[in-house]
Amino acid sequence: MKAVALTQYLPIDEPGSFLDVDLPKPEPTGHDILIGVQAVAVNPVDTKVRGGRGKEGVIEDPPRVIGWDASGTVKAVGDDVTLFKPGDDVWYAGDITRAGCNSEFQIVDERIVGRKPASLSHAEAAALPLTTITAYEAFFDRLGIDRDGADKGRSMLIIGAGGGVGSIGIQLAKHAGLVVIATASRPETEAWVRELGADHVVNHREDMVAQVRALGLQHVDHIAIFNDMRHWAAAVELIRPQGGIVTIDDTDLPMPMETMKMKAASLHWEFMFARAMHQTPDMIEQHKLLTWVADEIDAGRMRTTVNQVLSPISAANLREAHRLIETGKAKGKIVIEGF
Repeated sequence: MKAVALTQYLPIDEPGSFLDVDLPKPEPTGHDILIGVQAVAVNPVDTKVRGGRGKEGVIEDPPRVIGWDASGTVKAVGDDVTLFKPGDDVWYAGDITRAGCNSEFQIVDERIVGRKPASLSHAEAAALPLTTITAYEAFFDRLGIDRDGADKGRSMLIIGAGGGVGSIGIQLAKHAGLVVIATASRPETEAWVRELGADHVVNHREDMVAQVRALGLQHVDHIAIFNDMRHWAAAVELIRPQGGIVTIDDTDLPMPMETMKMKAASLHWEFMFARAMHQTPDMIEQHKLLTWVADEIDAGRMRTTVNQVLSPISAANLREAHRLIETGKAKGKIVIEGF
């Protein structure tokens, strides 16, 4: 099968950072399904894995396929599969401990796969799974916000709202009835987050505390840090007593906790690969949430966050997508479709 892989962990400007290769076609067993990949999206996690993070220069033999955001069609199923059959269109993020989606065919556990929204193309659908799972788990599993509106009227500050996770996060928060304060630092991303439904926009490159308080809010009920932990001090200042902060960023920066303690505020980590990586008993929750979001999209209550589509799925286009992500200025999601 055709695939795009790496044999060495290199900077993206190196031609060898991705290579077009031929690899054996896998076969599904157990709860696994074989998916014919139609489109893939690129996320910051892809760039971190490709860069090596301590494994720079290490040789991979056989070549390693990465990528964890895709849409495609089921081609075959393992003996224990009950959720899907050949011919079903699906979307998923996959498992970071297994081969990724930058290949013609991929094996994925059915319990972390959802039915693709019928109203979206494969390219439109591929933009969403990883970021949807991340934002959904961050809000509804980690922070304990009620998905269906019981917490209507509470405030949510989304730091880094213009990226992939923030773009679907705004929509999920609005669906839950929250007042959304989104951060954006450029005119184009400010327009983007407003288009997605943000009630207020503040600039995370300026004094966020002053900007939020200028809106008439001394504190906010919930905070999601979806870019980096440089904003920790502002988040701690703004979170209400007994409120919660969720973050997706690991950091070596100082994270003073005294004020968190004095507020009895909580800190939550979100890592959407945790369920698959640790084979948790509730793995199927990712199947359920992806299916729920697909229904919301098909009902017109949510939308894709794709902003740019490249074609075909190739080493050259993956290098370009990674380059764009590494600028830190991507708006929405970058998708690559078709082999």
